[in-house]
Amino acid sequence: MKKILVTKSSMPSYEEYCEEIKSIWETTHLTNMGPIHNRLKEQLKSYLKVDNIELFVNGHLALYCALKALNVTGEVITTPFTFASTTNAIVQTGCTPVFCDVKSDYTIDEEKIESLITDKTSAILGVHVYGNVCAVDKIQQIATKHGLKVIYDSAHAFGAELNGKGIGDYGDVSMFSFHATKVFHTIEGGCLTFKDSALAEKFNKERNFGICGEELELFGTNAKMNEFQSAMGICNLRHIDTELSKRKRVFERYVKRLSNVKGLTLLPEQAGLKRNWAYFPVLIEKDQFGLSREDVIELLGKEGIFARKYFYPLVSENKAFGKDLTDLTPIAKEYSRKVLCLPMYADLALADVDKICDIILQKEQK
Repeated sequence: MKKILVTKSSMPSYEEYCEEIKSIWETTHLTNMGPIHNRLKEQLKSYLKVDNIELFVNGHLALYCALKALNVTGEVITTPFTFASTTNAIVQTGCTPVFCDVKSDYTIDEEKIESLITDKTSAILGVHVYGNVCAVDKIQQIATKHGLKVIYDSAHAFGAELNGKGIGDYGDVSMFSFHATKVFHTIEGGCLTFKDSALAEKFNKERNFGICGEELELFGTNAKMNEFQSAMGICNLRHIDTELSKRKRVFERYVKRLSNVKGLTLLPEQAGLKRNWAYFPVLIEKDQFGLSREDVIELLGKEGIFARKYFYPLVSENKAFGKDLTDLTPIAKEYSRKVLCLPMYADLALADVDKICDIILQKEQK
């Protein structure tokens, strides 16, 4: 039986990647901000339409370094509807996550943020979800009013633009993940984008053990992107527009097949957003659709098709907290029990999309 996974990494040809890494054997420069790393850095700065960018070995450590470099302390208002990395980074820097509920586009509900601000709050960490983006202007207004830092987890938002502006140009810092499953990847990897150029030195210290010249200035970590990762990024960036076009085609086929089906809610559109077609989530209401999310997973699984309950469980259900915090965010809790991400990647055949939709809609397959 042919298997269809929820995602599949886009890759350049074997020959293209080999050509790109050939110079490494000439320079023997494997890591520590080598020439390929620096070339990718400049290309990404242009593509993402940002003023400053620094690359990291993965998105999680990039986010961790951002929190450390910005001297974020105390409480950080964030969303539980995210991958574990977001909350883990907050806790690992010694801060306390304060969970704010989400709204219908799955992003943090900006109308509920101010009620959570205390004298211990130092930052707002918003998460762009499934390619949809936070209410960045409103969040900035709140942050400016209360003197808070704004950080965005943009792991799902590579290439997204709001009113023609790169989404990484909002807030104090944005983190992008370049994990193998993302729209753009460097096998593993990530970056921070930011307005204040003075942060570049701080980020470099954090990702390089706290070393500055011959001095040890702080307790940093090791989060440098190597040349092989960078080479994969160089190759994938050449093809990113084609990949996004393919994703759009898949996304639109799903929309055509699953729109206006009672009990199924698709990803809401946002005004002024240039999408990146990263994910295709469906919110399933059993009492209206007739099947639960678990029923749909079982039907797809019988045909070798693997969807994902993303995000479930909520990060606020982490046993390490010692208590269940999900009742503080009832909408996020409800969504975590009903959302299913369907297979979504550039090379997914439209015939396979139709097969998936036929199974969900319980139609006889041709």
